[in-house]
Amino acid sequence: MIEKTATELLTLQKSGGATAASIADAFLAAVRAREPKVKAFVHVDEADVRRQAEAVDAKRKAGSQLGVLAGVPVAIKDVLCTRGTPTTCSSKILKNFVPPYDAHVVEKLRAADAVLIGKTNMDEFAMGSSTENSAVQTTRNPWDTERIPGGSSGGSAAAVAACQAPLSLGTDTGGSIRQPAALCGIVGVKPTYGRVSRYGLIAFASSLDQVGPFTHDVTDAALLMEVIAGHDRRDSTSIDRPVPAYTKSLGEPIKGLKIGVPREFFDAGLDAEVEASIRAALKEYQALGATLVDVSLPHSAKYAVAVYYIVATAEASSNLARFDGMHYGHRTAEKTDLIGTYAKSRGEGFGKEVQRRIMLGSYALSSGYKDAYYLKALKVRRLILNEFTDAFAKCDVVMGPTSPSAAFKIGEKSDNPLAMYLSDIYTISCNLAGIAGMSIPCGFTKGGLPVGLQLLSPPFDEEKMFRVARMYEAATDWHTKRPAV
Repeated sequence: MIEKTATELLTLQKSGGATAASIADAFLAAVRAREPKVKAFVHVDEADVRRQAEAVDAKRKAGSQLGVLAGVPVAIKDVLCTRGTPTTCSSKILKNFVPPYDAHVVEKLRAADAVLIGKTNMDEFAMGSSTENSAVQTTRNPWDTERIPGGSSGGSAAAVAACQAPLSLGTDTGGSIRQPAALCGIVGVKPTYGRVSRYGLIAFASSLDQVGPFTHDVTDAALLMEVIAGHDRRDSTSIDRPVPAYTKSLGEPIKGLKIGVPREFFDAGLDAEVEASIRAALKEYQALGATLVDVSLPHSAKYAVAVYYIVATAEASSNLARFDGMHYGHRTAEKTDLIGTYAKSRGEGFGKEVQRRIMLGSYALSSGYKDAYYLKALKVRRLILNEFTDAFAKCDVVMGPTSPSAAFKIGEKSDNPLAMYLSDIYTISCNLAGIAGMSIPCGFTKGGLPVGLQLLSPPFDEEKMFRVARMYEAATDWHTKRPAV
């Protein structure tokens, strides 16, 4: 049962082949059995999970109308507020934080009768590409537990890949959904900025963060997006536009599909086995009737990483200023003056990567350097958006690798922050431009590690992006593979 998709679990319940309680028990057993190896979760309350599932069964028995995710377990990244459940961002500074309210997306899941199975591990405050920066534990890749699952939503990706939950939510600031999805062999979606409310998401970089799904296949991704997308007046960046019925149009043909292939995405630095899988996927699309179009994204390729680490760290230094031990977060036990207490509390509460990014961001925003770094980065960010606009004038979607390599070994890049930052080189420009993107499985290396194909679409064109992704999925079987955990 645990290897089924959410759509299959919904069908199973409707046919009487399973109850929400039996599904919850199966996934809780998987969590207990696999968690010592995978370490995807930071909080699971089994009694609460069973209560949620039994409530769904009671509604079904009473003949009440059920939500579209009735009885389906969903894991939640620990950066999203959940009422009455610890929400720590996998950081010592929020170790004891229990929110009194739900994030907008969590409200949507509860309204859809989903069963929240637990909170998943992450890089502290979503800063990282490997989930090694968690203050709690290092999550392992279910395909090879000596390797990283990607980050920062590594716990959410690993939970789905290891069949501990059929669905999960992550957040994507520079690729934190698509990169771990690629490395774990599952589907991950970064919606257009403004499509999904950020209310209740503990911010890392407010102009970049987006909430999105992890699933086994494209149908489940479309289903979960239908649930979480939509306007929310509590988030001033939330866009008031109708949400298409993504699942209803998945099978519609894409006549004359044009795929933009950025030549810069196949330059030096791309692993040969990853390139072979991506080129094979593009050939598959050609066999299905698509046309490949040569496009160029020079600013994205050359400057996206640098721009991202100025914009994101600047916003992070501002967002995380509130965690000072006085207003919010851990307070040091060592008695000192006000400034000393701030410094000691933050020094004890934040990990090294968070401290590094706060310092970088503070420097970029400081008097005398703001014009040279932060404002210049914003101008280049605009150029990146412009070149995507030009590219989408020639094609329906842009395709390329999600990650330059398959999953690397734990500790391999820990002492080299720049090498770690380059893990997101193909995903970052999507966040800077505010467009939509997703990663779908498209092969394996000779060593048995998954490879992801990235699709990028114009803003609010997720419907077409899902159809293009489903087109490939219907012709291949990569999405049906499960690791032997």
